[in-house]
Amino acid sequence: MSKTIMVVDDSSSIRQVVSITLKGAGYEVIEACDGKDALAKLTGQKVHLIVSDVNMPNMDGISLVREVKQLPQYKFTPIMMLTTESGASKKEEGKKAGARAWLVKPFQPPALLSAVAKLA
Repeated sequence: MSKTIMVVDDSSSIRQVVSITLKGAGYEVIEACDGKDALAKLTGQKVHLIVSDVNMPNMDGISLVREVKQLPQYKFTPIMMLTTESGASKKEEGKKAGARAWLVKPFQPPALLSAVAKLA
């Protein structure tokens, strides 16, 4: 049985690249366009990892991390931020919210798969 990863990004091209990379490695992928969409799609199914952008409309990635950690079913689900944000203060904010890893765009698919393998 393959592992399920949720990819949350407001950029459809980034979602597509991440999804293709993950599906190519045998993962199931659920896509969401922002934090609100992601929460709506967390309907009780097992999600092994959430990969989220930070800067998104409606609900940003850090707010999404905080919200997910409030859900009993998903509070232990690891979350990796995939973002253009590389500042220490933003990373610290993400870590405090509960993000387990931080990957900066643009990324190389092998780096993404390596990080995913450690978390999922």
